Amino acid sequence: MAILGIDIGGSGVKGAPVDTVAGELLEERHRVPTPQPSDVSAVIDAVAEVAERFPGYERVGVTFPGVVVDGVTRTAANVDKSWLDAPAAQLFADRLGAPATVLNDADAAGMAEVAFGAGRGQRGLIMMLTFGTGIGSALFLDGTLIPNTEFGHLELDGHDAELRAADRAREAEDLSWEQWAGRVQDYLRHVEMLLSPRLFIIGGGVSKKSDKFFPLIDIKTPLVPATLLNNAGIIGAAVTAQLAAAPAPTRS
Repeated sequence: MAILGIDIGGSGVKGAPVDTVAGELLEERHRVPTPQPSDVSAVIDAVAEVAERFPGYERVGVTFPGVVVDGVTRTAANVDKSWLDAPAAQLFADRLGAPATVLNDADAAGMAEVAFGAGRGQRGLIMMLTFGTGIGSALFLDGTLIPNTEFGHLELDGHDAELRAADRAREAEDLSWEQWAGRVQDYLRHVEMLLSPRLFIIGGGVSKKSDKFFPLIDIKTPLVPATLLNNAGIIGAAVTAQLAAAPAPTRS
């Protein structure tokens, strides 16, 4: 079964067909800019433009930067408000002509890391955090996703944590790595206090520069960079689409 993964990000929409057994892209990914404004019709057009590069797919997995429940987008913190309560899975399926599965972008990245990357084989409570335009979170218990956690919106210093500690805040405020790492440390300690996870997996584009800030962070929980980098969302979306296609187990 040819499965296409598409990742909707704050700056780009990117996708590729995925080998969901090996956790690898089958072709070089294609990327188009995220439209501004990022309303429903414009983003669907962008997703369709990416999908057109890869004819022959049978199912599509799509990530979304917000809460997704049963294929409906319930929040829209970093995209146009027209996405609130949009039937996203049905809209994508209608436009692309194939069954579509939609899930939160951090959840998708976490799915990929737990299946093929830094979280593979890890038991207990594992948390994936993506630092980019905002802070995305994905929580796993013994490898099973607990979806739509949205821990990037925890309060930190009287603000949404992502407004203080996302990579966008580092860039917008021209923070040094030391200044930003202090904010990230405060955030991670707060999450530690609430959940006591066994492992933090740090993703997002900034994970490629983990050597610049990991040594500056002093917390109890082990901290590792994501290994699939910018392909994690694409791979996780495709894996989720494949799981959705699997027949339900029969009861004996």
